[in-house]
Amino acid sequence: MVQQQQQQQHRIYILQFRKGEPEQEVACKVSQAKGAGRRVMYYYQDYGGGGGKSGKTVQSRALSLRRILAMLLLSLLCVGTLFVAPVSFLSFVHTDDGGTEAAAATAARGGVPGPCSAVGNDSLCCDRSSERADICFARGDLRMHSASASFQLVSGNSTAEEERIRPYTRKWEANVMATIDEVRLRRVSPGDAARCDVRHDVPAVLFSTGGYTGNVYHEFNDGILPLFVTANHLRRRVVFVILEYHDWWITKYGDVVSQLSAFPPIDFTADRRVHCFPEVIAGLRIHGELTVDPAKTPEGKSIGDFRRLLDDAYRGRIEFLERLERRTARKRHRRGTVPRAQLAPPRHTSQQDRPRLVIVSRTGSRVIENEADVAALAVDVGFDVRVIRPDRTTELCKIYRELNASDAMVGVHGAAMTHFLFMRPGKVFIQVVPLGTDWAAGAYYGEPAARLGLRYVGYKILPEESSLSREYPTGDPVLTDPAGVAQRGWDVTKKVYLDRQNVRLDLARFREELVRAHQYLAAGRRRRPRASV
Repeated sequence: MVQQQQQQQHRIYILQFRKGEPEQEVACKVSQAKGAGRRVMYYYQDYGGGGGKSGKTVQSRALSLRRILAMLLLSLLCVGTLFVAPVSFLSFVHTDDGGTEAAAATAARGGVPGPCSAVGNDSLCCDRSSERADICFARGDLRMHSASASFQLVSGNSTAEEERIRPYTRKWEANVMATIDEVRLRRVSPGDAARCDVRHDVPAVLFSTGGYTGNVYHEFNDGILPLFVTANHLRRRVVFVILEYHDWWITKYGDVVSQLSAFPPIDFTADRRVHCFPEVIAGLRIHGELTVDPAKTPEGKSIGDFRRLLDDAYRGRIEFLERLERRTARKRHRRGTVPRAQLAPPRHTSQQDRPRLVIVSRTGSRVIENEADVAALAVDVGFDVRVIRPDRTTELCKIYRELNASDAMVGVHGAAMTHFLFMRPGKVFIQVVPLGTDWAAGAYYGEPAARLGLRYVGYKILPEESSLSREYPTGDPVLTDPAGVAQRGWDVTKKVYLDRQNVRLDLARFREELVRAHQYLAAGRRRRPRASV
């Protein structure tokens, strides 16, 4: 029964077309409907479990026949659950004030010992021990009151208590933290409490999508990965409450977010209803740069588990895109514009095929000036080469699809290198490292990629491969001593090495790295056991 319910849970898109308009590819964008135009609407729906509606509007209503039947069905499901997994079910519904409740509360807070690991009912605690982020926990009768930018802990305890938090994971950066809205968690008496408009029977996790959101590195490092660390163990039984809510963020990351929560997210500022929760987690835990530390998660989860969550998140959308492509190919075949052999290409390359290499192209700065020559070189070495140029409007699942199917990725240091997370362990990630970016390239992308199980290659360019060699004379510190130049401050580093530098790769030198990568991948294919016929 449990397995069947899990298989019945889906996240779906509702696509509204003009009357008579055929099914076609639609980009994952939220847009306003104009006249008879198309609009893409996004929401969550759970079939079979009823989990898609955590929030229940508080109102008095007589029991209808439909409700009675629904309650009877729910009772039968609960009885079935007792037989399938009695221990986990009973621990979830047990509500005494003893050890079981305390253990459940600890699990909800991450299960990792810390300053707030033993918070019980009617309690409020903040863990400010991390240099990266604060996180607060409140348990009891919690009421979201956005009008006063607060969560109220309703209690008969007359002791005044209040904590304040800016729920963003860059605590050490005062400038950006000053842009994050502050939320109060405070104890109030029943007489001073706001009246509940919507009741939830699952915890809330409060976080901000402000700060550096808009940069894909920060979106994953400061938001998505910490969200996984903080909420994955709750098994989708959690409601996300978002500060600085952006429709585009929900659209871009909805596939991933729906793997972590079964319920629609709440816009903290715009939703003026009083949402009531049994527990609130304000802030997110973060383990480091683009990583998940198994020693710091309640279930020993790693970056590999996050990678598998991405697989689950994008599988449905990718299958839909593949169906559209096959349909388009059949139409083109009927018109005589495509060979029959291309109608149904194999979904997985065989061992005899060329390994696929994806070049992640940049515009603006840190461009590979001889990119076409590099692509031709890779073809000559033995790769099937694809060039992608992601921008802010590129649907994320399409980038994921390309890199998930790739054997190697090449790109110049920058935020787009975050997409190495989309590659499968055992593949090759070659990062071109411009002058002055050695430390950042390794710390932000190289080391995390190795932890994911990729073979990481940092190709450090020589001064003559940098466009700066055409601006500065030979022997200038900008070319010979980037570390010394960096000591002048971040503004200088950014202006010189990030904003004004392009690269022109030495093809003979870069060929050596491509050959080694090709040999590594070929050896891996030879080690892989052949599928039985």
